[in-house]
Amino acid sequence: MNLYSEYYVSEKSERFVNKIWCLDNNIGESLIENKLVLPNGCFNLAIVSGNAIEVHTSKSKYEMNEGFYFCSQMTNKVLVNIKPKTKVTIIQLHAWTISMFPNYDLSNFTDSIIKIDSAELPFKSKIDTGLNSEITLLLNTLNSYFEDLNTSNPNKNLTEKICGIIKLHQEEITVSEIGKSLDVSQRSLQIKFKTATGLTIKNYIQILKFRKSVDQMVHSDLEKLKLTDVALYNKYFDQSHFIKKFKDVTKTTPKMFNSDSYFLSKKR
Repeated sequence: MNLYSEYYVSEKSERFVNKIWCLDNNIGESLIENKLVLPNGCFNLAIVSGNAIEVHTSKSKYEMNEGFYFCSQMTNKVLVNIKPKTKVTIIQLHAWTISMFPNYDLSNFTDSIIKIDSAELPFKSKIDTGLNSEITLLLNTLNSYFEDLNTSNPNKNLTEKICGIIKLHQEEITVSEIGKSLDVSQRSLQIKFKTATGLTIKNYIQILKFRKSVDQMVHSDLEKLKLTDVALYNKYFDQSHFIKKFKDVTKTTPKMFNSDSYFLSKKR
């Protein structure tokens, strides 16, 4: 059984959806416990099929039975237990995607999960929550909706522009510099970004830098890769600064980090 798998939407839909990933304990007879997920700067729409999944964030514990859940930005590692006969399908939305719907204020919504009614979903087709639901049908539903959203919104809003500038500068830019680039005050930038994502711009940059360093460690030979090199490559002040930031999120040091305990992105 392939517990972790990834799927990708169309090129146009990728403007809003990073990827889809599944945690599948559908045919399992035992609890899969103490698996970990790291923050990555994305929102997640989770579809739970079958029994239930238990999630521990830095703020609370959630028992997620069959249904739909909106997961906020996470700032620390998340612990996951998956019950037998359970599948979780997660639609990973870019940080700016929710800002396409300005009626949502997410200023104080981080490290949290809420259950939502299927009627609240904007998709034209009903999404199947059954254990044997087809991923191709979900991909078709998402592509139909987000391709239309891309066509009807050809111009980037402020949140998407901020994230684009951060990516362009490889997470090495200040709020002041972003403000000058967009001709917007720092205060206005911060308020609008936090309303749209729940994070400060600085928090968001730190999360992206952290994930880049983890991906580098995972896809390299850590025995040969010096932590100083990882720190410098990802523009941390020095190795000590990198270790401190790493421990803030994972509660362990880079050298003690066990990638087998985590659900981590595949290398595309």
